[in-house]
Amino acid sequence: MPHHFLPAADRPTDAPRTIKFEGGPYGTAISFFAVISPPGKRVGLHVHPYTETWIVQEGMVRFHAGPETVEAGVGDIMVVPPETPHGFEVMGDRDLKMMCIHDAGEMTQTFLDPADA
Repeated sequence: MPHHFLPAADRPTDAPRTIKFEGGPYGTAISFFAVISPPGKRVGLHVHPYTETWIVQEGMVRFHAGPETVEAGVGDIMVVPPETPHGFEVMGDRDLKMMCIHDAGEMTQTFLDPADA
């Protein structure tokens, strides 16, 4: 299989500061969001049929996963099992920079509250 190079200008984005990559079309079962979110930004509770892993690169975040709430900072990693309701909110006064890795070639998510979609 040949390598794949995806120039930034050619990649789809969901927001000006979010990079979305779905690996299926490139022969890999990994997808991700690379996000930069402002203070106060919230992503409501949702589920995936696969594991999601978050890696905090800058800033502070409050993760909600199942019954647990965890505050995390630079270098912290959170792994959420399939079908576990989860979401997050950016804490403090700095942007959050985080990788959201989806263990699937195509991202699927269902929000518990449709207003959060």
